[in-house]
Parts: sequence; structure tokens; C-alpha cells
Amino acid sequence: MTKTSCLFFGFFFRMEMCTHVFQISGIKIHDKKRVLVQGIQQLGGKYIGGSVYQYASTHLIIPQVLSCEKFLAACAAGKWVVTPDYVLDSVKNGSWLAEGPYEVAISTGAKSAFYPVRQWREKVASGRLTGAFQGWRVLLMVQEPSRREMFIRLLNAGRAKVYHIPPPSHVSITHVMAKPVTENSKSYNAPCYPVSHIVQHLFGRNCVDMNFIVTDHHPAEMKNANFVDVDFSNLETELRDYVVKKEGRPRICFLEFLGYHDPYRPQLQATETDFSNIGSMIECGLFTEALDSVRSAVFPGLLPPVPYLISLLDYAQQGNATAVFLRNFQQVMHNLLITNPPWLAPSSVKKYFTQLLQCPRCKMGLWPFLESAISYCLSSEVTCHPLPGPALPTLIRFHRDLVAFFLRLFQGELHSVTTGDFMLLKGTRISQASSSGSLLYVTFWTVWERSTLLSRAVKRLTQLLVQAAVEDYAERDEKQRLHLADTLLDLLSVLVEFWCQQHFKLNQNLVEKGLKDLAEQFAVISQDVSPVVLSELVVRVSSTRLKLVMADAIFRNLCCRNGITVGDEPLSLKKMVLSYLPALGRLARSPSDARLRTGPTSHGCTSQETGCGTQGSLVNETSLEKENIPRGLNRVNAAGETLLHRACKRNQVETVLQILALPGTDVNVKGSVLLQQTDGDRRTALDLVSTTSQREELLHSAQVGDSALRNKVTEVLNLPLLEAGSSLLAHLIFSYQQERGLSGLKQPNDKAHSLGYRLVRALETHSFQKVSLGWTDQRVVRLVEDAHTLLELSRGRYLGQVSQAVKECKGQNTQFLMEILEDLKSRREALVVDL
Repeated sequence: MTKTSCLFFGFFFRMEMCTHVFQISGIKIHDKKRVLVQGIQQLGGKYIGGSVYQYASTHLIIPQVLSCEKFLAACAAGKWVVTPDYVLDSVKNGSWLAEGPYEVAISTGAKSAFYPVRQWREKVASGRLTGAFQGWRVLLMVQEPSRREMFIRLLNAGRAKVYHIPPPSHVSITHVMAKPVTENSKSYNAPCYPVSHIVQHLFGRNCVDMNFIVTDHHPAEMKNANFVDVDFSNLETELRDYVVKKEGRPRICFLEFLGYHDPYRPQLQATETDFSNIGSMIECGLFTEALDSVRSAVFPGLLPPVPYLISLLDYAQQGNATAVFLRNFQQVMHNLLITNPPWLAPSSVKKYFTQLLQCPRCKMGLWPFLESAISYCLSSEVTCHPLPGPALPTLIRFHRDLVAFFLRLFQGELHSVTTGDFMLLKGTRISQASSSGSLLYVTFWTVWERSTLLSRAVKRLTQLLVQAAVEDYAERDEKQRLHLADTLLDLLSVLVEFWCQQHFKLNQNLVEKGLKDLAEQFAVISQDVSPVVLSELVVRVSSTRLKLVMADAIFRNLCCRNGITVGDEPLSLKKMVLSYLPALGRLARSPSDARLRTGPTSHGCTSQETGCGTQGSLVNETSLEKENIPRGLNRVNAAGETLLHRACKRNQVETVLQILALPGTDVNVKGSVLLQQTDGDRRTALDLVSTTSQREELLHSAQVGDSALRNKVTEVLNLPLLEAGSSLLAHLIFSYQQERGLSGLKQPNDKAHSLGYRLVRALETHSFQKVSLGWTDQRVVRLVEDAHTLLELSRGRYLGQVSQAVKECKGQNTQFLMEILEDLKSRREALVVDL
């Protein structure tokens, strides 16, 4: 991974392991909640929040004892439950204080207070228990789905094992818990309790003073919050306005151009100047003296005759000029741009630059001149007329500086369009000329091409950019680099932003098609380029909308080249999670290709090596999915049957549904892969043995072989390709959040009723399909789908989409991608708190 990409991700996605992971409950005022979250992050902690208890939390913040799921689960798990003052005082202290003095307490009517969580926390901390319900094997008989899920989380937090009807035959049930308690619930060979027994077990006789009633899985703060069901038709309108405003914002800013025009300084500062002596010098071959005279005569409103500059440019291109002359010529050009910026001057100044910026011999216009300058830097013979060859280092630098001058000029025009600058001429405000007459438009689009982004000149520019990227980004000595690719990439970003700003208000579909065509063109012409070079190029794109479409097109092209299908549906966060992440795992196992390497690739990628995937893993060992994995899930009996086979044969519907709900479960699951092999008579190995001992020995051998096959699946066969794919996908996610993310849905003056707040609450109360039912703007529908995907990620969904090979890889790009995914999981909490 390059230094540039390291710095990039280090700035945006710095993550660290911490021992303080918080949830908050019972705080309804968003300002107070936001202060707490900011304090947690300031001290290096993490806030994972959510409407239900999260197993990864270490601390729960509540203002007082509450009868809600988070408090009961934290108590059962032996976690710290503290008041908000713990965070506030720690911030004042500058580091985390001891939790003891801030542990939540309740008055029992006596002189001393009761600390409801302390007994269980101390037992868990000392290792005497793993949870308040350790050893419990509970048959849970609660019909209402939401309440049943709440009790499952609560019992699992205290390390109980929870089963549904009918329980497995090999399990000895210790508790039957029912709501309501019926004769059927009492018929099992185990004590039967109402669900209120959970509270009685946790707090004993003190629960009378606490006056607890076990509530629904939605905590009290959600039920009592100042939140009214949204009017979904109005929500669509507001979201559409937000999307349009977000798409119309400038992506690239150029603060340096603010000083190019001072409205308090008269534009004309020079009197008439006699340039005839300069012409005489040129006729006598005194080019250096002529250039010095021009340098001293460049003022606002005063331009040297263009034929003289054209003659000096022609002399510079012949290869006889000194390095000092070439540098001075570039300085003259720079001074012309500063003193007479064409975007702030009359149309005559634009005409002046149009005549100047073309080949002094061929006079074919701006683009052929720019194309020739780029081609000469790349040692190409495709120039408008033959130039001195082989390419001279001084002339290469000269033409590279000419390209940089074009970039500077076009950046100024984009700045003018973005900020809506005006010019002052003779004390009168005059509107700037139409952007359709800008030099940028004239250079890259003919009159007949302006409705398409991918004009002939733009196509050629992308080809030259790919060629320059191969020269600059492949690993080589720094002295051998042209340093041209960055300039061309910035040039492409500027013209893309310029064209998009001209068209997005009139035809958004035209803009999307133009960007897609450009990205596809780039992916096609770069098929033979190393993915390492392409990923480095994407890192350096300054326009987020260009970065987004380029990263997407290149990633899909990499998948296609390796026989991986990712679908052609519109890009969304859900597509990246459900399609691109699994594809990344397959890229890691693609055959190695020498074209992918830009250096030594003998990097190990095993789980035994330090820092290999444990930090970036999306799977938490204490997650709900782990807790609900049925015992013996992967065990195969002597008949070659899995637990799913046995549950189906016994008509154990709940167990079947539980297994099928686990990530990665296949309805066509079979036993051992090795034991499925058959001979010519379609007989398996188990068919050829008769005794039980032989079957058991064969099963044991097959399990060893299957384990070796599974280990092979986690092996990274193509680290350079995985690293390149991870970099592309990381930048894709980042750019997607910048372009279409939810962070801009904030309304500072009314946080409790902001657009983002209402959207998140709507999706927590209703399904995505119900919220977006009947909506016609697909951009808005995608935005709501992205919000729904973020909520699902925060609840632990989609964790199985990341292959074990990717999780365990220690490559820098891959580890950064894992950190980005971890960051996405917490976006829901950050969204609600910030809004």
C-alpha cells in the first residue's frame, strides 16, 4: 500500500481497540446524549448504541434504574452500569475514572443504597460465573415474536441456553418460562415460571422496592420519545429536495482563486506600452531579451501582442532554448493568468488565450496543442507536427508545465462557475460570460458533442491518463517518474465536474449516463493494466463523484476478468455488502497473475501472524448469532447426517428454522464433502463399510480431510489482487457515503424532528417496503434503502458476507477495509446522535 493511501485512510478511518464500549438508555434529550457520545469518543471509547442490548458493550449509561431490556441484560451479563456523570467527570479529568463511585444505585428506604448490578458484576469479574443465568437450559414459551426475541437476548446475556418447542431430545431442560403460564407449559418435566421470574432472580427481594415490570423489547425512551409517525409522502418530498441539493453542491473548491480579482483595485493599471522593440528583438534572434521585455510589461488589462508570444513559444519548442528561458516563459504565462484571468475579463481576453494556446505552427486549436504536449511527455510520436527527438528532458519538463498551465486555467473557470463570480469593468458590474463559451468547453467539446460527457477529446484524455498512470504509479525509482498522471487526473476531475454542473439541473439522467459511459470506457481501455496501478489511480481522484463511478467500474471489471458475477443493478450500499464483499473473497482465491505484481509478493496471510484480521473482523465471538448456534450443528453421525437432516426427520420445525436463519446455511447442505464422493456404481464410502466402528473411523478421517479443505478455503492465493480489490472497495464505500450518504440530513435548529431523525425512526418502526411504498424517485428510494442497510448492519446482519480469507488477511488495504465496515456498523448511532 502506498504512503498516499495510508495517509488517506489514516485520516478518515482511524480505529483503535478500546475497553470502554458504551450503550445509553433512558436519556431522551438529544443534546445531552450527543454530549455523552462526544465525550466517549474524545476519551477513545466507542458508542454502539441501538434500540436493543448489544453483547459487545462493556458499559451501560442510564440516569437511574430502568425496567428496560438494556438494563436487565447488562445486569445479567455483569457489565458496568453507570450514571452519565461517569463520562462527564472523566472528560474533565482527561482520562477514564474508576467506575465504582458512579455505579447506578437505588434507595431501598433504608440508610444505605442498593446496587442492583454489583453482585452479578463482581461474580462475573472474579470468574465465578459467566452470567447470571449460567447453567440454565430454558424452554421459552412466548408467542408474541417481538417479546420472544427480547427474552432470548436477555437470557443469552446471562449465558442461558434457550430452546423452542419441542426441545431437542438430548437436552435436559432446567426452566420452562411462559407468558402466559398454561397447563401445557406445566406439562414438561421441568419447573415452570412466568417471565417475571427473570427479574426476581436478578434482584431477589429488592425487586419489590424497584417495582419492576418487564417491558417490551422497545425501551421506554423509544416509546415515550417525542416522535409521531411520519407522513411518508411528505418524507419523500423532503428527501428528494435533500438529494437534489446534495447533487448540486460543488465537489472541488479552489480557494487560491479568490485573490485573482480584487474589486477594490482598478482593473486597468498600465498605460499604453510600445511593444515594437520586442518585435525587433525577435526578428534579430534575441529571444531571451525579448522574453525579458515581455516579463516587465504584463499588467492587469494589458496584454502583449499575441504574435510575439507565439514566436517565443515556437522558439521554446525547437529544443535550442535554455532551461532558464523555458522557466521564464512559464512565469510569463503564469503572470498573464493572474493579471488577466479570462473568467473575469471581457470576451476579448478569452479570444486572446484561444489564439495563444495552440501550436504555433499547426494552429489547430487548444485540444491538439494540449494532446501534443501530453504525448511528447509520454515519448509518443503522435504529435501535431514532429518535435525534437528523442524526447529531451528539458522539453519534457516544459511540456509538462504547459499541461499544468492548462489545468490551472480550467480550474479557474470551474471556480468561476461554482462560485458565480462577477467582474468589474470601469466601475460597472458586468455579468460573467456564459460558461458555454468557456475555454474548457471549447477545448473538450464541439458544439455537437456537448450533450455527452464522453467526447472524442475526453476519450483520448482517458487513454493518455492510463498510459501516464502506468509510467508513474508502477513501482520504480522516484527520479524516473514523469509526475504527469496526477496532473491529468486532476484535469479529468475538473472537466467532469464542469460538465456535470452544466447539466444536472436540466437532466439528471443525462449526467448519470455520462458518468457511467466514462467509467465503462476507462475500465475497458485499462483491462491490461495492473489492478495495483488502477487502485492507486482511484486513490488520487479529487472528485468524489468521479472516484465513485471509476472505483465501481474497475472493481466490476476485475470481477468479470476473474469469472465472478456481481450483477448489473444500480449501485447501493446493500449491493456492496451482499454482492461486492463476497466477490472480494473470491478475488482472494483467484489464480496468481504476474501482471498484478509490482514488487515482491511473498507476504504471509495466516491467522497465526500478529494483527491478522482480528481487529478488522466483523464477527464478534459474543454476537447473538454465536449464542444461538444449536449444539452439534456441524457434527455428522455414523449415518452421514447433519443436524439439519436429523431435525427434518424428527419434524423439529423450530430447530430447522433456527439453522436456516444462520448466515451461510444452505438448504441443500450435505454431510462431509469427502463422503459424498461415489464410485462407478454410485456408492459412497459409507455404503462400503458395515460395522459401526469402521463407520466411526471413516467419519473421523473424513472430518480431518474436510478440515484441511476448509483451511484451504481461507488461504489467500492472490494477495496483490485482494489488496487492490480491498482498496477499490474501501474507496467505493467512502465515496458512496460522501456522494449519497446520510450525514447531511441534519437540521441544526430542530434536532428532535430533523429529516434524518425521522427517517431512522420511520425505518425502526416500519419496514423499508412500507416506508418507500409508491415512491417514484429511485434516488430517494436508494437513499432509504441505504439507511435501512445501515440499520441492519448495526444489528449484526450481513456479517457472513465477508469471507474468512479476507478477515484473516494482514494486508494493509484489507485491514483498512475491515475498519471501514466496522465504522459502517456504528453509523446508525452516529446518525441519530448527530441529528
